[in-house]
Amino acid sequence: MIRRRRSCTSCKKRFTTYERVEEAVPSVVKKDGRREPFDRNKIIAGMKRACEKRPVSTETIEKVVSNIEAMFAEQGDREIPSSVIGSAVMNELHKIDQVAYVRFASVYRSFKDIDEFMHELEDLIRQRKAGGRASDKRSDHSN
Repeated sequence: MIRRRRSCTSCKKRFTTYERVEEAVPSVVKKDGRREPFDRNKIIAGMKRACEKRPVSTETIEKVVSNIEAMFAEQGDREIPSSVIGSAVMNELHKIDQVAYVRFASVYRSFKDIDEFMHELEDLIRQRKAGGRASDKRSDHSN
């Protein structure tokens, strides 16, 4: 934000104006085709639910959401599919906390049955055994 001191040429009174960059807010394209403005608070809320009772600070969540938001801003797209946002959140949670990742994935990916859920857990276990931590060798979890 830029603060400017100005004075009126007619009455000579001084006043302050504030200017800020107006950023174009992209639209999120939902699965059913609806469009709504990008809302970082929805991402924060989803991540907080996934990280509930986990050792993940609010500061970490805020930082991750800011990084995701910056990534989309750099791309400059006017519309972002919700699936792309969900995948970005899942990738970040995968790095931060595996339990939070599984919680988020179970809602986001809408596992059809327990077998799909178990398959996801088995992948995490395999990755952990192969590389120490699943986040070291994460696989692509996009829809």
